[in-house]
Amino acid sequence: MLNRVSLRQMEYFVATAKYGSIAAASAQIHISSPSISAAIAHIESELNVQLFVRHPSKGLGLTAIGTLVLNQCQDVLERSSRLYEIASDSGDVMQGPLRVGSFQSLTAMIAPEVIFRFARAFERVEMQMVEGDQEVLMNKLRSLEIDVALTYDLRLDDDIEFESLATLPPYVLVSELHPLAQQKAVTFEELAPQPFVLLDLPMSRDYFTSLFASVGLTPNIVARSRSEEVVRSMAANGIGYALFNVRPKSNLSLDGKRMVRVRLAGKHRPMLLGLATYKPMKQSRLTQAFMDRCRAYISDQYIPGMSAASFFDPHPVAPETQETPDSRDAPPAQKP
Repeated sequence: MLNRVSLRQMEYFVATAKYGSIAAASAQIHISSPSISAAIAHIESELNVQLFVRHPSKGLGLTAIGTLVLNQCQDVLERSSRLYEIASDSGDVMQGPLRVGSFQSLTAMIAPEVIFRFARAFERVEMQMVEGDQEVLMNKLRSLEIDVALTYDLRLDDDIEFESLATLPPYVLVSELHPLAQQKAVTFEELAPQPFVLLDLPMSRDYFTSLFASVGLTPNIVARSRSEEVVRSMAANGIGYALFNVRPKSNLSLDGKRMVRVRLAGKHRPMLLGLATYKPMKQSRLTQAFMDRCRAYISDQYIPGMSAASFFDPHPVAPETQETPDSRDAPPAQKP
């Protein structure tokens, strides 16, 4: 009876027929070879038929009855997938779990407006946000623990699809009392001997040190932290300068010290902010809708929670004339 053959077992059988061997199917669908072998053996036992003939030089070949079973399995799988599409499309309802990864230094700025307002707009969406560095997020995409990640274009392998939404060039962050705070722009030659506080996240640290390496210099690292706010506070307290790509609207550290953003002279490799997905995984309608929201809300013209790319504060400003974050960045036009 076919109700004793699961859809998953049919999928494994169809994949094996498509790729010509259990090993090839295992590599393509990321299921262990023993699991696929067991599924095929179960179908053969239930139907009392032989599905494949093994050819020493050509791999597996379908038997005549195997071809008929393959056609029926493909039909069943297609019909079953339509059930979910019909349910999803019915009434244009957005519902179900959505698991979004967020690069940890971006989360405080982007998550409230982009991630959680999406969940509030669709009450039947079960939003789960996962924070992490690039290595964590890529591993979670591959293990299917998250559906999509808002992150950077840092060391992306061929199995990751990345869509750039905005460009984040590097800049220098210093205390308002730092000598470099008086300059409109600084060079890496000026920065190299100065004390440097490094944001010490996997891949991020390589990015920042590579900026120096690209001009044949080595930074003078005196402190490091995995926390963006700790690095900002150390810079604000004069421990050293820091390099960042994200642009928080606030120019105060958590302990109330004022910081100054200074432009880097020349052209340097920016970080690209965008959407990362796992190529072998077909995106659900819900994930696609969330990605559309990200495209509408994140661009070079506007990034939630960040100041404009053109804004720099190369010298201390008196409190009575200081430009406020709200005056620097007008919110985007109301979106549907």
